[in-house]
Amino acid sequence: MFEHEIQQQHAAELRRVAAGERLARQAAKARKAGRRAARSSGQNASEGPVSSLRNRFARAA
Repeated sequence: MFEHEIQQQHAAELRRVAAGERLARQAAKARKAGRRAARSSGQNASEGPVSSLRNRFARAA
């Protein structure tokens, strides 16, 4: 009976650690999304996209 209780406590501790790690990943993902949204809605949001070299020149034969 004692070993079973120890195993249950260990499993509960693993679940708590996993929940904490999951919460940390979600927070990091939210921070990253927030930075991305702030960057896209910044001062340069009214400007259009810059043309690349690929669109600037005609194709060779």
